[in-house]
Amino acid sequence: MRVSRDSILKTRTVRFEAGSPSPREDRVAVEEPLEIRVGKETVAVTMRTPGHDFDLAAGWLLAEGIVTRPDEIVRFEHCREVRSPEEEGNVVIVRASAPAAAVGRARRMLVTTSSCGLCGKGSIESVHADFPPVTSSVPVAASVLAGLPDSLRAAQSAFAETGGLHAAGIFAPDGALLAAREDVGRHNAVDKVIGHLFREGRLPLDDAILLVSGRASFEIVQKAVAARIPVIAAVSAPSSLAVELARDSNVTLVGFLRGGTFNCYSGEERLLPAASARSAPEGPSPA
Repeated sequence: MRVSRDSILKTRTVRFEAGSPSPREDRVAVEEPLEIRVGKETVAVTMRTPGHDFDLAAGWLLAEGIVTRPDEIVRFEHCREVRSPEEEGNVVIVRASAPAAAVGRARRMLVTTSSCGLCGKGSIESVHADFPPVTSSVPVAASVLAGLPDSLRAAQSAFAETGGLHAAGIFAPDGALLAAREDVGRHNAVDKVIGHLFREGRLPLDDAILLVSGRASFEIVQKAVAARIPVIAAVSAPSSLAVELARDSNVTLVGFLRGGTFNCYSGEERLLPAASARSAPEGPSPA
């Protein structure tokens, strides 16, 4: 994956070794706000790493149920009429045929809270109002899951330079990498990778695996359900609400995917143990 120079900043640091300081140059991940507007309405503000902003906006709009098809988005553009230097390149305007009610709902959620929407069962019910449970029964070999973290790490070029970015990758059932994105925010990385494939017309992703480099939160499961992804894996822990939403949404949720081992919190019937993986039917070829 190509690294945008806008996503990495060179900075001065002082390295201490055995108590002795020495000046060095380091590279850090850039973090800047992104404002997403649908027409003239601001629907989201998020702190993100610049790059793939249109993918991020598309993924966010899909996850919020504002758009459901790529052709509902007419075009993306960065705002040219900025009010301050800080806004330069940090405001995306989406021209879309989205219903006014959906845009208004997103706007109300933005005003209500900048961190989360509803809580507990109410959140799950609100997800299912727009996205029913996943129906795909695609089988995935446990051995394939075990190899995904190494594949994702190999695609994390910005992380290799900074050590400060989350990553999200979408894989075919045979482990082939379809797309990967990085960001300081793990939710943004998921929006970017789903938004990229959404813009290419490759949804629903009902034969795909989503891997995230951190923990699996409720929001990440929500985004996967919106994209119809049946299998989610995380190298760290899931939250309790993520587990509940995954179970209610018929999604396979894997956590602590490290060193060839993992925990499965829901949907274990999709996972093929090593002994049966050889006799499993082959999945569809990657697009």
